[in-house]
Amino acid sequence: MVVVVILSILAVVIVPRVIDRPDQARVSRAKSDIAAIASALALYRLDNQRYPTTEQGLQALAKRPTRAPVPDNWAEGGYLARLPVDPWGQPYQYLQPGVHGDFDLFSYGADGRPGGSGVNADIGNWQDG
Repeated sequence: MVVVVILSILAVVIVPRVIDRPDQARVSRAKSDIAAIASALALYRLDNQRYPTTEQGLQALAKRPTRAPVPDNWAEGGYLARLPVDPWGQPYQYLQPGVHGDFDLFSYGADGRPGGSGVNADIGNWQDG
């Protein structure tokens, strides 16, 4: 009986922590992806004196844009081999100009909708860490 009680207590304490880890890992991956894409955007800007427009989107990092303004110094091979999707399978969102800076790069989180809290919160390049 004592063993069952101890196992029950351990289950109550450990299981929520283990279950929460995949969500934390997804948020960390989204932040890492956003940092990598932001770096590629910075390189694009160095070469072309501007960020891709919202209409050109993040695709401008993997494939030379054909819609104006067409970049004159687009890097051969692009800035990203492929565009990652967020950990929940949705494309990353991009706005230029951004609401929070020169550009906004973000994921809507687990629920795929603006706003939210916890794992459903938006994750963007304007946030710390």
